[in-house]
Amino acid sequence: MEESNVALFMDWLARTRDLRFAGYAELWRWSSAEPAAFWSAVWEYYGLDEVGGYDEVLADARMPGARWFTGARLNFAERCLARATDARPALVAVDEGGEPVEWSWDRLRREVADVAAALRRMGVRPGDTVAGYLTNLPQAVVALLASAAVGAVWTACSPDFGTPSVLSRLRQAEPVVLVAADGYRYGGKAHDKRATVAELVDGLPTVRHVLAVGHLFPSDTDSWSLRAGVGLTAWSALPSTGRDPDFADVSFDHPLWILWSSGTTGIPKGIVQGHGGIVVELLKALGLGCDLRAEDRYLFVTSTSWMVWNFLVGGLLHGSTIVLYDGSPTFPDTAGALRVAERTGATLVGVGAAYLAAVQRSGLDPAAELGLGAVRSVLQTGSAMAESTWRWAHERLVPGVWLQSICGGTDVCSVLAGGTPLLPVRAGRIQAPALGVALAAWDASGRPLTGEQGELVVTAPLPSMPLRFVGDPDDVRYRASYFATYPGVWRHGDWVTVAEDLSVVVSGRSDSTLNRMGVRMGSADLYDVVEQLPGVADSLVVGVEEDDGGYFMPLFVVSGGEGAGPSGESDEDLRGRITAAVRARLSPRHVPDVIVRVPALPRTLTGKKLEVPVKRLLQGAEVSEVAGPGAVTEAHMLDWFAHFHAERRQRSAG
Repeated sequence: MEESNVALFMDWLARTRDLRFAGYAELWRWSSAEPAAFWSAVWEYYGLDEVGGYDEVLADARMPGARWFTGARLNFAERCLARATDARPALVAVDEGGEPVEWSWDRLRREVADVAAALRRMGVRPGDTVAGYLTNLPQAVVALLASAAVGAVWTACSPDFGTPSVLSRLRQAEPVVLVAADGYRYGGKAHDKRATVAELVDGLPTVRHVLAVGHLFPSDTDSWSLRAGVGLTAWSALPSTGRDPDFADVSFDHPLWILWSSGTTGIPKGIVQGHGGIVVELLKALGLGCDLRAEDRYLFVTSTSWMVWNFLVGGLLHGSTIVLYDGSPTFPDTAGALRVAERTGATLVGVGAAYLAAVQRSGLDPAAELGLGAVRSVLQTGSAMAESTWRWAHERLVPGVWLQSICGGTDVCSVLAGGTPLLPVRAGRIQAPALGVALAAWDASGRPLTGEQGELVVTAPLPSMPLRFVGDPDDVRYRASYFATYPGVWRHGDWVTVAEDLSVVVSGRSDSTLNRMGVRMGSADLYDVVEQLPGVADSLVVGVEEDDGGYFMPLFVVSGGEGAGPSGESDEDLRGRITAAVRARLSPRHVPDVIVRVPALPRTLTGKKLEVPVKRLLQGAEVSEVAGPGAVTEAHMLDWFAHFHAERRQRSAG
């Protein structure tokens, strides 16, 4: 694609730096091998040299602890608002029942100025933390940008988190101000959260002030009951400053926000990332990777607790219009999120793999039944996706659409491997490692692998890698999380195959990798087969190393779903169908030891399967050791798995 952003970047490199590359593979190899040269090019290409200079691009390349753009001063909020224009809106907000509401760039700038001024009056200073308890509302974007403008650190939890889960995160962050909505609507139901906000304030002794967003009850703040000594201000009552925001002059590595790990393996990790690292990373990832353009309308179906929300807000750095959907993606039916894309004229649409699979199973033909002609690309993330769903999306979602599968994560708030307009799309494969990402697959001894599964590693630093973890002054948890396996090299925790053509296949979490008789297998391969069978709505497989040296590989399945299986099918018949399919499409080695029908399966609040926590339960861990309070859906099933393990152990002893 000659007019794609990355093609134009390559032309610019040839003209300004006399660097010429035959294609994406050559460009990627240069970008990953010469990080200082590549990231300085990103800085200049996106006009940051006009904002300010720096002393050195990469003063220290060690991981952890790399030092980027020393001496640079850069404010994320200022960069997000730098491309204001009257030609298109900054935000389009839509909920389950209303019409899309457009916010101009001028309105966004004015509201950021007003909220930033209010935060300063509340005593917020650079380095303080401001927390959000909000769904995907325009006010959440404003609060993030206003906090960044002040130099404060932003963090957020969606109100669909349980109170213990919110407190387990925000207590660590020690916020001085809580920006909270009075409730939200989801799945056609209203959820009043005023009493929950009072509970949160009681559990957060550092909070001095609450900025109340009237969403369900816009004119009522008298009913908010907070502990003595905590101020309460209604968002709607904030005075207008009548001027542009004042932006704190902060260093490149000044903390911008705290993102949170899922909390399924203990206390959630608070991941601190900096202003400058996020600016340059999201300029590169969205611009040179996803091909986001100023004229795009960029929709990502997400909650404020998922890093994808921050990835969505990053669209403002490109002058794009970001589309905020506040509601269920399956309301009023499975096509709910696609109808939002239709109503808002979205051109770049991000969804989870599970959502696309659900629409496919529903029998909907979006190409024929919806007006999605404006969509030019679909971003898919969250988990691996079956090849049949890839083909369905290409043929039935938007015919010929560029389907970008991306993987990355909260840890870097970006993409490690994803799409590029310069390479073909192959079903079941991510197109290539992202520019600037020295991605590889390594075996247990640190030997690079090509065409074989290995640990996903990153061998050179990235600007958006965490500055630190909250409450981890000596970086003990930080080092243990990423650098314990290969000192000085980032181990991401995914099992990956990198082909000769640079295409990437992610096969699930490496710490839950199936390993039978010395042969490692990805759980995603098994899900690809099992979840396409009629009558199987969900599944989860784990491999358990046992004390006696044995290996136990159970598969748990939820029956039902859109495609009904045989009427009244017995457990034995269901097991027979699954076994036959796995044996035929994979291998006899992939056939589980047992196949157990369960009523539901727990997932993280962002929809990821709980392979590692369930594995630990089947090794005898306590429920309290594997998941933080409120961190999972269908949490009662954790007790079920613990009971399943106890019964199995009792039978073995008998």
